[in-house]
Amino acid sequence: MVDNDSLSEFLASAVEAAQKAGFYQTKHVEHKGQVDLVTETDKACEELIFNHLKQLYPTHKFIGEETTAAFGTTELTDDPTWIVDPLDGTTNFVHGFPFVCVSIGLTIEKTPTIGVVYNPIINELFTAIRGRGAFLNGNPIKVSSQTELISSLLATEAGTKRDKLTIDASTNRINSLLFKVRSLRMSGSCALNLCGIACGRLDVFFELGFGGPWDVAGGAVIVREAGGVVFDPSGADFDITARRVAASNPFLKDAFVDALRQLV
Repeated sequence: MVDNDSLSEFLASAVEAAQKAGFYQTKHVEHKGQVDLVTETDKACEELIFNHLKQLYPTHKFIGEETTAAFGTTELTDDPTWIVDPLDGTTNFVHGFPFVCVSIGLTIEKTPTIGVVYNPIINELFTAIRGRGAFLNGNPIKVSSQTELISSLLATEAGTKRDKLTIDASTNRINSLLFKVRSLRMSGSCALNLCGIACGRLDVFFELGFGGPWDVAGGAVIVREAGGVVFDPSGADFDITARRVAASNPFLKDAFVDALRQLV
């Protein structure tokens, strides 16, 4: 069992790591797939964050997007595990679109416990400790109070696969959902979409087939601590390793799941 003082220390360390990482101006771009990008910045930021946290917590485990891409998947265990996306929204970063962030999550016994999502470009720092609320730049945040799906703002993403089957499935889902919500947004960052739910800017969000647990480890804690719910798009319990996520305020979950079940 980890005490509250330790959790506060973990959060402070994660914030320091995220702010230390920042973003460099270098934009040497490599392709992980047809449209999936990685830059020198992704790699440099992940190395910086891991080095910072490993010095403080040498017995903890670490899972990162770039190390996973280079060395293969690391199994999530019950040990305290830092899960890091050093630059969520790489395509946005390459194009100068300001929705990019560092996402750092800490799981303990596989449960998301600490969340830090930091966008240094617009200076927004989202933080949460399990059981202690969620904050934006130190101010408490709450999910929206919207109760009608038809009046809701939905966020999702198109993903990085460009085969016809995937594109057709994605566009068909969007076509169907547009009849059931007010409007749709694609910001290009899973972590920031989750934070959008947490602070009430967005009402409902789902994404299928995203990169891995680093996209959701920080944001999931922040949503829950802001009074929201995080779940599988089928309505089942959220699985941090499943590459499927949905989030909303509690009022909209049932209607949103009903809409999604017809599509996923």
